[in-house]
Amino acid sequence: MMEQVPGALGTSASLALRLGQTIFSSASLLFMCLDVEFYNYTSFSYLVTVMALVTPWSVSLALIDAYSVFIKCLPRQPRVLLIVIVGDWVYSKALSFLSLAAACSTASVTSLLVNVGTPYCWSKLCTRYQFSAAMAFLSWFLSFASTLFNLWLLPSL
Repeated sequence: MMEQVPGALGTSASLALRLGQTIFSSASLLFMCLDVEFYNYTSFSYLVTVMALVTPWSVSLALIDAYSVFIKCLPRQPRVLLIVIVGDWVYSKALSFLSLAAACSTASVTSLLVNVGTPYCWSKLCTRYQFSAAMAFLSWFLSFASTLFNLWLLPSL
C-alpha cells in the first residue's frame, strides 16, 4: 500500500498547489499582456511565451487533482502514476527552470527600465511589469514544490 505523501498527485494540497500555479501564471500573463509594448523587449516576450505554456499544463493537472479529490478516485495504478510523475518531472521541471529564467530576466529588465527613467517606462507600465515578474516567481515556486512532491512518489511505484 502506498503512503499518502502530502502535496502528491490526488491530494487536496496538490490541488491547491496546481490552482495557485494556474492563478499566478495567468496573472503574470495578464499583467504583461495588458500593454501592447511588451513585445519590444525580448525578456518580456519570453515570459509571455513561457507562461502561455505553464498555464495549460497547470490547468490539466489541476483538473486531474480536482477529479481525484472530489470523486475520491485516486489514480493509484502504477502505470498512470508513472506517466504523470515522469511527465510532471520532465515537462514541469523544464517549464519550472524556464519560468524562473523568464521571471529573473523580466525582473532585471524592469529594474533597468525603472532606473533609466520615465522615457522608457512610465510608472504604471513598470508597475505592471513588476507585478508580472512577481507572479511568475510565485508560479515558479509552486511548480517546483509540486514537482518535488510528485517526485517523492516515484520510489513507491
